[in-house]
This record gives sequence, C-alpha cells and structure tokens, in this order.
Amino acid sequence: MALEFTKMQGLGNDFVVIDNRAATFDPTPGHIRWLADRRFGVGCDQVLLVEAAPDDGVDFGYRIFNADGGEVDQCGNGARCFARWIREHTDFAGDPVRVATRAGRMALTTHPDGQVDVDMGEPRFEPAAIPFEAPERADEYELVLEDRTFRIGAVGLGNPHAVMRVEALDRVPVATMGPAIQALERFPEGVNVGFVEAHGRDHIRLRVFERGSGETLACGSGACAAVAVGRQQGWLDGTVTVDLPGGRLTIHWPGPGSPITLTGPAKTVFEGRIDHDPAV
Repeated sequence: MALEFTKMQGLGNDFVVIDNRAATFDPTPGHIRWLADRRFGVGCDQVLLVEAAPDDGVDFGYRIFNADGGEVDQCGNGARCFARWIREHTDFAGDPVRVATRAGRMALTTHPDGQVDVDMGEPRFEPAAIPFEAPERADEYELVLEDRTFRIGAVGLGNPHAVMRVEALDRVPVATMGPAIQALERFPEGVNVGFVEAHGRDHIRLRVFERGSGETLACGSGACAAVAVGRQQGWLDGTVTVDLPGGRLTIHWPGPGSPITLTGPAKTVFEGRIDHDPAV
C-alpha cells in the first residue's frame, strides 16, 4: 500500500497529514511509529488524519497520533496545519472550519497572512477533568521528585498539562525533569510538561516536554496551558506573547467562562508518497 501525505509544520512542530476522508487508512500504532520515524519513515512529531465529518454539526473530523503510536485528543499546532491543509487541498470555503476531535469541537479561522486562530475551548482546572490526582482543586500543587519539592499548575485542554514557572529556562534540565514528572502516578494518562520563564505580564518563554514525542520545538496546547495557569495564578494578563524554541504564538484568554484562543503560523513543507513498510 502507498500512502500520499503532506508534510507540514507549525513553528517547527512537524506533522504528517493524511487525507483519510474515504476511511481507507486504519492505522495501528506500528503504522504511526513507522511514519514518524525520521530515518526509516517520513519523520514527524505527530501524524494527523483528515476525516469526513461525523455529523452535520461539523465540517471535518480530525484525529491526532503522537510519534509513539498513541492517539491523543488535542494538538494546537496541528490544528493550525489542519486548517491550512483544508484551504490548500479542498474546495471548502466556509469560515471558520468546524472540526470534531476526541476532545470536542474546534473552530479554526485562517487569515490572509497565513496566521490561523484556533479556539481551544475553555481550560479545565478541576483535577478529575485534567486528569490529575489531587484531593481538591488548587491554583498550585506540590510535586516531589527525588526528595525535592516543586510547585506546578495543572490544567486540561483536551490533554493534560503541568506548568512549572522557573527563573532561568535555559538552565532547566527539561530532558530529565520532563519524563520524571510524566512518570508520576498522579497523572494517570501522562502529561505534557511546560517550563515557563516570565518576562512581564504579557510575555513568556516556554519549553514543553510532550507525552509520546519528547521535547518539541513548539506546543500550541502547551502555550495555552502556560497562559491559563499564569492568568489563574495572577501573574499573566489576558493576551500573552509566547516564545517557544520554534517561534512565537499569541494566546488570548479573557478568563473563566471563556474559550482560550491561540494564533500562529502553519506551513506546508512538501507533498509525498511512501510505500507501506511490509515489516509494520
């Protein structure tokens, strides 16, 4: 079997996008790992499937798979690439594009300059909705790693996030702290771990260690999570510039009761076709 695909990226967070509206591709975790492999496949952080609308309330379906083969509920950078793919590969002219994900429904608006707005829904802070094991909801929680105590905020945006504010982002051992936090039993479905350095109330730097992918150049839902936690804790305003290793996003959240929105670029890298690996 040969698969046609589009390689796309949003701030260096890269994706293999497959048109599966005809439901001809039923991926196993092995298929996803093969496509995501940067030596033997195409190479990507996530594989995105464009699917037919599951009902009349949306325009398309949207499935997301991490590089380790696991299916997840949400990806903000991927959503922007999804919207750009729709504009470039279909005759759909509606605005916004309404898509169905495992996390719920999203609205994606593409601007003439190539920027895409993603309505990520309302952040969820109740521990059971993240999910995160805690006796009650709080703005901050303590985590213990190797006899050291750290303070985090926790939030759900269709996927779970832990957000830690740090003084010097470049000195944080993200490659070791990220997986150590992910392994804690308090996160029953794993967690994306964000490390935040604040530069005022409207500007932060962020690195994210994602479940199933490791540290990526950008994480859209992670940027939203960092702003939601910072706003909930009182050290960020409603509109924040977020600088990630791959580039810049703008996040806007009026506060509780409102959806959080991210704005950023999405680009096509190349189109391709790959023969299915018979070993998968």
